[in-house]
Amino acid sequence: MDLISCRNLLIYLEPELQNQVIPAFHYALKPDGILFLSPSESIGNFLDLFMSLDKKWRIYAVKPSSSSTRTLVARRFSWAGDLPEKDSGRGALAMKEKKNFAELTRRVLLQSFAPPSVITDNAGNILYVHGDTGKYLKPAPGQISTSVIDMAREGLAPELRLAIQNAAAWKKPGIIKDLQVKTNGGMHGIDLMVRPLADPDAAEGLLLISFLDVPESSKKPHVRAKRGTTSEESKRVEELEQELAFTKENLQATIEEMQAANEELKSTNEELQSTNEELQSTNEELETSKEELQSVNEEIVTVNAELQAKIEQLTGIRNDMKNLLDNVNIGTIFLDDRLAIRRFTRDATRVFRLAAADTGRPLADIRPLVMDADLIADAAAVLDSLIPLERQVQTTNHEWFLARILPYRTLENVIDGVVLTFTDITALKAVEAQIKIAREYAESIVDTVREPLIVLNGAFEVISASRAFYRMFKVIPEETEGRTLFTLGGGEWDIAKLHLLLETVLPKNSAFENFSVEHDFPGIGRKSLLLNARRICGEAGATQLILLALEERAVKKKAKRNGNPVRQGA
Repeated sequence: MDLISCRNLLIYLEPELQNQVIPAFHYALKPDGILFLSPSESIGNFLDLFMSLDKKWRIYAVKPSSSSTRTLVARRFSWAGDLPEKDSGRGALAMKEKKNFAELTRRVLLQSFAPPSVITDNAGNILYVHGDTGKYLKPAPGQISTSVIDMAREGLAPELRLAIQNAAAWKKPGIIKDLQVKTNGGMHGIDLMVRPLADPDAAEGLLLISFLDVPESSKKPHVRAKRGTTSEESKRVEELEQELAFTKENLQATIEEMQAANEELKSTNEELQSTNEELQSTNEELETSKEELQSVNEEIVTVNAELQAKIEQLTGIRNDMKNLLDNVNIGTIFLDDRLAIRRFTRDATRVFRLAAADTGRPLADIRPLVMDADLIADAAAVLDSLIPLERQVQTTNHEWFLARILPYRTLENVIDGVVLTFTDITALKAVEAQIKIAREYAESIVDTVREPLIVLNGAFEVISASRAFYRMFKVIPEETEGRTLFTLGGGEWDIAKLHLLLETVLPKNSAFENFSVEHDFPGIGRKSLLLNARRICGEAGATQLILLALEERAVKKKAKRNGNPVRQGA
């Protein structure tokens, strides 16, 4: 059969009966058959008959083995009784009687005409015994053995061994005639027949060994002695001659087997020598490989130590960078070439609504807190043009930041994104606003004063001038601011004494008053002025400035020398 499904049956059988059922299943299945049991059942100790295909569903495959056949033949299916009789009429009774007559006939014929026989495997181990074999076999002394050769009686073992070897090797039946076997103190002749059995279910070959008694009438008459009488010596000589002939045949067969074995051993020895040489060569290669591996291992250890040092160094640098970015108070966002977030610092959350889970997301998906500025478009423009960009932005929290957008360059000078930094300039913007207000306030005061005023730096360059100055001398700021006092106009302010006075104002923190200057100025005529100068006090380190005030007075007529006016204070 291909498949046997026996589910939830074995659990109702005793272990003894289970041990008979499992071999029967193996005997009934084909070599590739399947046995299907229930999850609560198993094959027990018959692991040599079945192999498990699925332990959960108890599916087993047949293993090639003849042990199930030996088990069934030895027990002769003693557990399988006759089918129970049923009152099914004369037809069923007639069929049963017919079957009984056939079985009875078969048994009588086997007992009457079949010679005593045994079934063995190719090694001579007995699997089944038919008939009375006591005249030919007997239990061997010592440990129990099922070998038919060990159990053979005197005179039978050599020929039996040779016949089994030939039948197993050549798969042909063999008959040995008129063997003298010692039984119950006497010798009698038998014919030995060995036949191979063709059993497709058996994994190994089987042999049928039959013992046939030779009738006394078929034996040759004994040769009489020269003196006319048959003596025991002649019988003994005949037996010894037969044993000698048998021994010669066995010796010749043994010699032939030894020669064949020697040739096989010689061939095997050559193969082993070749294999030994190959193994020796392989061993040398392995030794070389071992040395190379040891050298590589040492290099790997060295590289591993270097990598460990670099890892520690990188860990230290990473820790330093983390602390630097966290404590520098500059918001920083690193973007890749797709403007997706690589990493960011804590202060960057003051400009964008960022969270730790936003790493890897496009920055365009994050809502910014800045007003009137498209930083995403600016970042894309910097990535395309590689030109840094800087602008001031204000957040909805009224905080000011200086936003710088620069290309992200790798160590190989490859552009791999952009970097956005945000520097808090809220306090600076507040100071600028205050300075602007103060400057506007000061300028309004200066412009209100009717006296001309000029503010000079340490190089005597004009920083600013009042409206009264521009109105008196009829000049514009573009012609005045940024130029030195001594180069204004036509050089009318280039007075040596004025040089000396101004040069002492800042270093010595001095001042001068009522320095008189009278000169003809282009376009406005002659003017008589009194100059007053004073250092403008400021914070330490600030730019030092000089305030120069001009006071106009009436021009006095004076005599001319050589037709040129006299410049006072010269």
